[in-house]
Parts: sequence; C-alpha cells; structure tokens
Amino acid sequence: MADRITFLGRSAARLELGGTTLLGDPVLRRRFLHVARAVPVPAAEVLEGVDGLLVSHLHMDHLDFPSIRGLDRETPVLAPAGSERLFRRKGFHNVTGLAAGDSAGVGAVEVRATPAIHDGRRWRLGPPVEALGFDLRAPRARVYFAGDTDLFDGMAELAPGVDVALLPVGGWGPKVGPGHLDPEGAARAAAMIQPRIVVPIHWGTYLRVGLARRYPQLLTRPPRELVAQAEELAPDVEVEVLEPGESLALSA
Repeated sequence: MADRITFLGRSAARLELGGTTLLGDPVLRRRFLHVARAVPVPAAEVLEGVDGLLVSHLHMDHLDFPSIRGLDRETPVLAPAGSERLFRRKGFHNVTGLAAGDSAGVGAVEVRATPAIHDGRRWRLGPPVEALGFDLRAPRARVYFAGDTDLFDGMAELAPGVDVALLPVGGWGPKVGPGHLDPEGAARAAAMIQPRIVVPIHWGTYLRVGLARRYPQLLTRPPRELVAQAEELAPDVEVEVLEPGESLALSA
C-alpha cells in the first residue's frame, strides 16, 4: 500500500503510512460554536480502517467528539498527558498520554511527541494540558505533524530526514495570535526543519460566521503566501498545497 496524506480541512489529516492509518486532529463537522465550514464535509469513509487517533491538543478545532462518533472506541488514542480522563469519559479506553519526548507505537509507525508553543487546554478554565506535535516514523516515510504551534528553536532538532512537514498557516480571521504560525512563520519553520515537502494545514476550512462572505480571500490566501515566503526563506523546500479532501502520494 502506498503511503498517502489526505488533508481533511483545518488541521485534520488522514495519514496512511507503512500500512498503518492514523487520523490527526479530527474536526469534520459542518459547524460548531461560532464557526462554519466553508467546504464540503468529508465522507464517512475517512473513519474506516483507522488504526490510531492523534490529538495534538484539546481545542475544539482540533478535537471534536461528534466528528468521530463512528470511530471504534477501542481505537488507540495518542494525546497530551492529562487528557486521558476526557477521552475515557467519551468511551475511548485505549488512551496513551504523552509529554514532549515520549514515544509510542501504532502499527508500523513510531510516534514521537514533540514540543509545541500553544495553549492546549480544552477550555479557558480547564486544567492545563500541554500541546504537542508528532514526529511520525514509518518504514518508508517520516512525517512531522505540527498540530498548532508558534515558532520555536527546537524545530531545528527535527532535521535532517523529514519527508513531509504539515505546518499550520492560518486562523479564524485576518490575523493569527500568539501560539500560531502565519505563512511567514511556517516558511521560517520549513527553513529550520528542512523537509522535502511542506503541506500547509490550519486554513481554508472554517471561519467565524459571516466572514466568508465579507472576506473570501481568507479561505485561499494563507497557502499562497506560504509559497511566496518559502521561495525566499526556504528555497530548497517544496510546498504542496492540498485543497481540503485532496491527497498526496509519497514516493520512496
């Protein structure tokens, strides 16, 4: 089976690596809270054959339990340490809490938790939970799934050897706040990590209600800006822009 990455919108991704299928940061609904989805909802089949669930942090745009209602509750879950009780309340029993530097295996993939500069708690008043990234090492490919983070010096420690880096580039509106990468920040991260390919995530899917009509460019501009910034800051890195629902097949 060929290795494949499918961008499902926002930060959600289906990662098929070495015959193991992982689902990252699942948010697949049409609308939640004050935001609406501007692209079609993924087909239910994206939950089929999932061998493990990766959750970088507990914000509702990275973990939406209604989106994974059809997932087998025995599916292994890798999530930040301190979040185990939340998952178990929702019926998931095979939960491994990770801190940065920890590792766990799912099928053919070794999952190494990496730091992330982001407030990862579920609610503003919820218990502190660290956000994570994931360094995924499969037999034929290595993928860095950043989740949500700001730039930090430790990104350089991922080099060399990353084949694909999934890096966030956008937010809910015209600007991103602290704890996030914008297109320039993602290009600087690419220069530090030096992957073969960058796939932009955290864009093109959800906006605050009403913004899509007034500012439709917010749904398309971030990855184009990343391409321009990467040409200057990380010229040896290829940027592969996937529209929500599109896939990238990884060659050996």
